[in-house]
Amino acid sequence: MKDFSSQQVTEYLKQLNAWWHHGKMDSESSNLTPRAYLAQVLRLILEPDLRRAVVLMGPRRVGKTMLIRHLIANLLERGINPRSMAYVEMDHPLLHGQSLESLVHQIETATPGCDETRYLFFDEIQSHNDWEKHLKPLVDHRPDLRLLVSGSAAAALKRQSTESGAGRFTDFLLPPLTFSEYLDLHKEEPAMHEIHPNSYALNDIHSLNSQFIDYVNYGGYPELALSPSKRLDPERFVKSDIVEKVLLRYLPQLYGISNIQELNSLFTLLAFNTAEEISIEQLSQRSGVGKSTIQKYIVYLEAAFLIKRVFRVDQDGHRYKRARNFKVYLTNSAMYTGLFGYRGPNEPDFGHLVETAIFSQRFEQVSRLNYARWGKEGYEVDLVESSPALVPVRALEIKWSDRFVGNPQALKGLIRFTRNNHLKKAWASTRSQFDCTYIGDIEVRQWPAAVLAFHFGASAARGRLADFDAEITEAKRPALN
Repeated sequence: MKDFSSQQVTEYLKQLNAWWHHGKMDSESSNLTPRAYLAQVLRLILEPDLRRAVVLMGPRRVGKTMLIRHLIANLLERGINPRSMAYVEMDHPLLHGQSLESLVHQIETATPGCDETRYLFFDEIQSHNDWEKHLKPLVDHRPDLRLLVSGSAAAALKRQSTESGAGRFTDFLLPPLTFSEYLDLHKEEPAMHEIHPNSYALNDIHSLNSQFIDYVNYGGYPELALSPSKRLDPERFVKSDIVEKVLLRYLPQLYGISNIQELNSLFTLLAFNTAEEISIEQLSQRSGVGKSTIQKYIVYLEAAFLIKRVFRVDQDGHRYKRARNFKVYLTNSAMYTGLFGYRGPNEPDFGHLVETAIFSQRFEQVSRLNYARWGKEGYEVDLVESSPALVPVRALEIKWSDRFVGNPQALKGLIRFTRNNHLKKAWASTRSQFDCTYIGDIEVRQWPAAVLAFHFGASAARGRLADFDAEITEAKRPALN
């Protein structure tokens, strides 16, 4: 029986790494706008004192492989030896059974005379069993290697990197496309742009809203955002390339899940209720599935980056000891379009998609976010940001309506929560208007949802928490702040 030869593997590596011979990246990659997170990942790769491998993970189809190609292009532009960089697609049939150690050896053999630091990128790393056990000794014993691994089986990557890579791996979460990135990628002139950090120019809110509505329906995935053909059939793109591959192919057995149809039904139900408060009890009654099984399914769906839970706090910002209720969000509002079809701005459920889209801008910071609900009156605040000490620092009510402009007193839950927690400002989103009003000593600021989404996304891409302290300059009005 024939087996794959080392020569075949070497030829495959040479085909993947054309820059070994030409010294430059292919034009297709070079002509595409890189994700705004490129600088953050590049810092991790270039930091000489960081003796860790970078584990790049995130939802499917958000541009992880293209980010790696842009990293390599950037390193080439810096004058780093092209033969010191290698990219490997680990799911190729030729590499089945190959260890990371043997691949490193074959890369070194194929590029002799390179005595510099090597930058190695292993894509679809989950294709190899026990990848983390092979990666650790490379981190420990090869200080001349800078390593990045990535993959689409996010649940497996997250679980295994956490369990096996303590002190040796740095996880980096690449989120869905943010609204600010979406505008940068489009040929259409953006209705809002960044002047410098935390300072933005807004040309026209109605044009921005038109772009935001498009983003809510199609914007989280670069391919769906930029491909007219995929937009004609978003259901096929989302269901076949994202949902089904995660639910059917990518290691649900790692979490002890055997009934894939049951898992899929639960995910569809959760997706339909994005931005709604639900409970395990309700889900069990609705689906006929046991509570412990539902809990296991939700843990998997979160680890696979399909959904995120946000937990409830009371009027003082304290978590409930028995958290029966929680909110669930799709990690990407465009997933809703792929599952249930396009939603227009005046349809009843569009407000929930706006809330989902705003939440997705804070995707990386979910551990800091809660929502508040308390009292017989059902007072609620959609988004509560807490400090590391779990003290509320900001409160935001998300609306897709201008009816509270000039009447912030009607935002009763928001005002009560702000006062209870001694906050100086309360925030609410609108559909198209700005407003700033005082209720006693509380400053109530209302900004359009699209403007807030832009600010949150731009702040996240710079690697900092969105603190709301931004300056918005409109064409027809003076700057706020």
